[in-house]
Amino acid sequence: MIRTPLRPLARVLEARAKGENPDAIERENLRLRHEEMRDRARQRAEGRLLVLGVLFVCAFAMVGARMGLLAASEPSEPRASAAGAEIEALRADIVDRQGRVLATNLETYSLYAQPPQMIDPAHAATELARIFPDLDRDKLVEDFTGTRKFLWIKRRLSPEQRQAVHDIGDPGLLFGPRDMRLYPNGRLAAHVLGGAGFGREGVHAAEVIGVAGVERQFDEQLRDPAQAGKPLELSLDLTIQAATEEVLSGGMRLLNAKGAAAVLMDVHTGEVISIASLPDFDPNDRPALPTQGRPDDSPLFNRVVQGVYELGSTFKIFTVAQALELGMVTPDTIINTKSPMTWGRHRISDFRNYGPELTVSKVIEKSSNVGTARIAIEIGADRQRDFLGQLGLLETTRFEMVEARGGRPLLPPRWSELSTMTISYGHGISATPLHLAAAYATMVNGGTRVEPTLLKQDGPQFGPRVISEKTSEQLRRMLRLTVSQGTASFGDVPGYAVGGKTGSADKPRIDGRGYETDKVLATFAATFPAHDPKYVLIVTLDEAVETSGSEPRRTAGWTAVPVAAEVIRRVAPLLGLRPEIEPAELTGITLTSN
Repeated sequence: MIRTPLRPLARVLEARAKGENPDAIERENLRLRHEEMRDRARQRAEGRLLVLGVLFVCAFAMVGARMGLLAASEPSEPRASAAGAEIEALRADIVDRQGRVLATNLETYSLYAQPPQMIDPAHAATELARIFPDLDRDKLVEDFTGTRKFLWIKRRLSPEQRQAVHDIGDPGLLFGPRDMRLYPNGRLAAHVLGGAGFGREGVHAAEVIGVAGVERQFDEQLRDPAQAGKPLELSLDLTIQAATEEVLSGGMRLLNAKGAAAVLMDVHTGEVISIASLPDFDPNDRPALPTQGRPDDSPLFNRVVQGVYELGSTFKIFTVAQALELGMVTPDTIINTKSPMTWGRHRISDFRNYGPELTVSKVIEKSSNVGTARIAIEIGADRQRDFLGQLGLLETTRFEMVEARGGRPLLPPRWSELSTMTISYGHGISATPLHLAAAYATMVNGGTRVEPTLLKQDGPQFGPRVISEKTSEQLRRMLRLTVSQGTASFGDVPGYAVGGKTGSADKPRIDGRGYETDKVLATFAATFPAHDPKYVLIVTLDEAVETSGSEPRRTAGWTAVPVAAEVIRRVAPLLGLRPEIEPAELTGITLTSN
């Protein structure tokens, strides 16, 4: 701003020349300057009053809106908020393929104590020990009368327990609301669901996290607020799961088995419809991890995805499939089955003497170790290993359970010619029943590889082709003959044309020195309906023995096969399969003309 001088020289000289008083010029300029300053101050004050008025209007509008919102909302008691990040307790449901609930949330309460606020600590401790027998009264008294200001007593309370604690009437015993994970079907599908526990905990909320099974595998998805509580839909069918577990449990008790496992899988989509492992547990009260003993002694051990076993003669179908695919044999090719077969100091024998020769189809039907070994020698170690790799039998499955990562197949340190022979009939290589189910699905679905999955699928998988349609059809016929005429005759279910292959493998000794003489892992790999397979069922019994005869019988034909047949008899109608009369072979009929 340029200020005008109060006594401008030009005007002063002019005034003196005219005989006027120069001081009048200064007084006039001073007056004008004061008027200008007063005008600017007034404008600045008016602007500040305007801004202040606008701010007051906005503040009163916000207060009025907040009061209106509070007046329109439901009344509730105020809650004190804890410092730190908010605990997100919401967790989505898990449902089966029909939308039936497998896991959900239940609102409950936790119990904690603030000893400084307690009136009668000794009485409160006595009553709590009565309500909760697992609590130690003396320890509670010590905690209540010590220096502690906060003490968790129970993370979860039933409504009856909460009321009983409330009746104690001590103001130092307080409740905190929280969600807990509930499995309404108890033990059903326990190994699949796994279980959940509490992570971060606060007085008014607790973080529910998965600890095993799909609860842990999909933990982030189940807790993701962006999913808006959308349930996780599994491929399991609750009804079929219940029927499978019931039959498997009965068979396990009847045959005095140490454990049992079963998996039912769609051969086209790879969906696992039911998966059972016994003994099991209740995920609502998940037991602690074992600290000693064998892993499979624990009910937490999932025999389907964690149990890595020699699966015996069920592997013979893979040897024959590769030989057929390579054009080395046909179903009617004669194979030398003279027993025993010697390789160096090793001898390979059959369970029974089947004669000096059998067709390839009969090798499967009678389950000849010698015949399978001779076919495997012609295939060779490298080609055998490549083929088993294409079936996924040499690596862990990509199954949606954290436990599946531990089910890595055990392979021989050196794939020798002897290994090639023993692997051909399921010894010297170990895999899980889930591996076997996926491989058999590939064998019978037309020859394309499928990956087992626990998630509901919209349609069939179209994996890489492993064998041709023709080879797959030939294998289906052989598997059907094994049930109708061979070692799995107890597996026939009228109306459902079951096909399959038995496997009875001696269990390795714990010390690694050879095999047990009276302990067998019996397996039956079944497909149905055999002429147009839709499902594969694997049933495995650990150390089962059938004792109705004069001598104990441990082979799969007497143990695993009848159990699998009963499972199929129960679940086939539930799967929507209608019983059919199987067309008979038109043998001995000659077409003639008139």
